[in-house]
Amino acid sequence: MGKKADRMNRLIDIIKSKNGASVKELASLLGVSEMTIRRDLIVLEQNNIVNNVYGAAIYNPAYKQEQPDSSYELSNAKNTQDLEKSKIGAFAASMIKPGDIVVIDTGSTTEMLAENIDDTLEATILCYNANILNSLRLKENLSLIFSGGRYHPKTQMVESAEGIELIQSMRFTKAFISAAGIHHNLGVTCVYHYEIPPKKAIMQSSLEKILILDSTKFDQVKPAYFANLEDFDVIITDSSIPEEWKKEIENLKIQLYMV
Repeated sequence: MGKKADRMNRLIDIIKSKNGASVKELASLLGVSEMTIRRDLIVLEQNNIVNNVYGAAIYNPAYKQEQPDSSYELSNAKNTQDLEKSKIGAFAASMIKPGDIVVIDTGSTTEMLAENIDDTLEATILCYNANILNSLRLKENLSLIFSGGRYHPKTQMVESAEGIELIQSMRFTKAFISAAGIHHNLGVTCVYHYEIPPKKAIMQSSLEKILILDSTKFDQVKPAYFANLEDFDVIITDSSIPEEWKKEIENLKIQLYMV
C-alpha cells in the first residue's frame, strides 16, 4: 500500500475513533500539513466516507466498503479524477502566452493549472487563493498580484471589497474560472456565496473567459449561481463529458477542449 493510501486509512480510523476531528487536530496527529489533510478530506467527502459538520470531519455511518475487511485504497476513490484535473490544468496552462495578463479563480482544478505553468513564462497573474499563490510564488519570471482580505480556510480563498475593486480596475487577456456545477436550466454554480463577487468581477474584466472543470460537474447544481454557460468563450474538460453537453456547447458556439 502506498503512503497516501496508508495515510487515508489512518485518517478514517482516527475520525471514526474520535467521532469527529478538526483539520488542525488531524494534521498534528498524522504529522502532515493542514493543506494535505484538506485534500484528503475532499476525497473522503466526495466518496461519502466522511461529512463536514461545522468545520469538523465526521465519519459517515452509512458508508459501507464493498469488502469490509480490506483497507481503503485511495486509487479506487480519487486517483482517476486527480489525473483528469491534472490534464485539464496542464492544457489550460499551455494556453497562457508570454505577455498575457491572466486571472486565476479559486478551485482544485485551477490549482493544477497554476502548478503546470512553465517556470520560464513571463506573464502577469492575479489570484486570490492561498494554494494557487503558493504554486506560483517560486516562478520568478511571473509578475504576481494577490488580492488580500478575509481568508476562507475551506477553499483557501481570500476575498474583500478592496480585492473586488482591484479586479475591476484591471483588464485581463484571459480568465480561468472554476465551477462546481453546470445545469441546463439553472446555469453555472459554485458552492459558497462569497465566491460569486470575484467570479463575476473577473469575467467582466477579461477578454477571454475560460471555464475549466472535470466532467463530473455537468448536470450538478450547487447553491451559488454566478453565470450562464453562454457567458464563456472556452470550456476545458475531460473526455467523459456527456454527449448531450457536447452538442449544447457546440450549439452555443463555445470552443470545447476535451483532454
